[in-house]
Amino acid sequence: MKRAFLVPALAAGLLGGTSHAAGPADPLATLQPGHPRLLVREGDWDRLKTRAGADPMLGQVTDRIVADATALLDEPPLERIKTGRRLLSVSREGLERVMLWSMARHLTGEKRYADRAEKELLQLAAFTDWNPSHFLDVAEMTAALGIGYDWLFDDLPPESREAIREAILEKGLAPGSKDSWWWKHRDNNWNQVCFGGLTLGALAIADTNPEPARQLLDAARKGIGHGLGTYAPDGLYPEGPGYWSYGTVYQCLMIDALRSALGTSWELEKAPGFLESAAAQVELTGPTGQFFNFFDGHAGPSLQPARFWFARELEDPGLLLFQRGPLEKILHRRGHSSRLLVPVALWWAGLPESSQAPELPLAWKADGPNPVAIFRSSWTDPNALYLACKGGSADLSHAHMDAGSFVLEADGVRWAVDLGSQGYYSLESQGIRLWDDGQNGQRWSVYRLNNRSHNTLTINDQLHRVRGSGRITDFSPRGATLDLSPVFQGQATAVTREFQVEDRKVVVLDQLRGLEPGTTVRWTMVTRADVTPEDRQATLSQDGKTLDARLSHPADARFRVLDAAPPEDDFNAPNPGARLLVVEAPAPESGELRIRISLEPGS
Repeated sequence: MKRAFLVPALAAGLLGGTSHAAGPADPLATLQPGHPRLLVREGDWDRLKTRAGADPMLGQVTDRIVADATALLDEPPLERIKTGRRLLSVSREGLERVMLWSMARHLTGEKRYADRAEKELLQLAAFTDWNPSHFLDVAEMTAALGIGYDWLFDDLPPESREAIREAILEKGLAPGSKDSWWWKHRDNNWNQVCFGGLTLGALAIADTNPEPARQLLDAARKGIGHGLGTYAPDGLYPEGPGYWSYGTVYQCLMIDALRSALGTSWELEKAPGFLESAAAQVELTGPTGQFFNFFDGHAGPSLQPARFWFARELEDPGLLLFQRGPLEKILHRRGHSSRLLVPVALWWAGLPESSQAPELPLAWKADGPNPVAIFRSSWTDPNALYLACKGGSADLSHAHMDAGSFVLEADGVRWAVDLGSQGYYSLESQGIRLWDDGQNGQRWSVYRLNNRSHNTLTINDQLHRVRGSGRITDFSPRGATLDLSPVFQGQATAVTREFQVEDRKVVVLDQLRGLEPGTTVRWTMVTRADVTPEDRQATLSQDGKTLDARLSHPADARFRVLDAAPPEDDFNAPNPGARLLVVEAPAPESGELRIRISLEPGS
């Protein structure tokens, strides 16, 4: 049975609960007196230590937190040094340090961690500002000071508390109170991170500074629906699995901070698709542990702390499938691990056995602005076949021109890959207007972002239509059909891509109509495998495994292999080890073209 309320979640099963409510008109009417009240309450630290003593893996997590906190004690305080237009790396490092030292103080009882955290908090509070021009920086810094102030309240002398409070007010809540911020009305991760971070700061100081806290909470309650709207209808986060991790972890922190400080979640978790989104993340993960990393993201594998919140919330450890490997990697790597471990400890719900299959379908589809279809042959076989394909639009937040693209895994190898995004600063520092995403915008001069480097079609070397959107028109356990016609508006009158899944074989069938005769259509699959083309067949080899590609139509086309090399310029990053399996075919006089390629592993 799903719990209706948990004071955050140090302890699924240890704490009692109340029912969710939207909350009274005055958001501070039910403010919990005293500290701590952000994510934890009195007694939760002792409960965490008890659980860590009984659960070996959680014990490793808390031990690593203390070890990292200790390793950071002698680091010099952070300085206000921007990277390009961002202070974000400093804000994130500040949040990591403060969380690690604050938790280590309560896990060990040693005051040296509180003393070092106080020094860092005062340093961050003394910055001239937290770079409101890039407001994520402000949000994460506000979260850092709010958590430090709340968790270490009894260790901080009055003058330090006052300095930290004033910084939260003047450098966090005051700039965040402007109605003109675009992120207050947008359906992307900025909305969740900014409102989430500011909410943590507001709740931390709400007893001593009620009016600015009340104003911020009123704005958050009004505006957070824009960010939550991204999960509808099926839980798929349009910005991709990487940005799901970022936006959603702040959404979870916000919900749990409201619960612990106010006794209500404002029923935010009831937003359509929100609770389903963790299962969507599992579906988007292949047997290798890598994500279907569409848009600005990387394949991983990587730890997603928000998944632990959902596993606890829904009492479903199966939602943590594929998380054991990334967690163990963090626990055993050198250097301090990451800020991710603190919320993992807070939301710990155990890990499933690797052989335990989740109660999720083998074939799954999600609609919405960036529709996806997923097919796999098994949840427990590491060699299972896995196909993920998508529609969508390049007009979405963090989008690529990848409508029609797919990834393919079999025999423990990812055969068809997405190159992922290029670091923002590496492009912005070269003068690239990365967020100029109109049809002729400079964003599309970045090789990894345009259609020429994705597993899709390109007509006459032209870009996809930015405002065109591909949709899934047919779906069954054996395949899916995508209508890509709007993506090729002005280049063809109708374009469909059909994926057929036949046991361990995948067939990709493209049908185009209304092409200008002589137009060249290019079919592309990006791979890191070695490729040996032989006329109408190609053999891919990687890690001692093989995959056969066979071209059935058109009859006069052949496979070619090209390096995944970007144009020769001073801003595009190289793609070492990546190559393109390509078929180029001219449109006949009829203007109709059919391309059929089968992909079969282990032949």
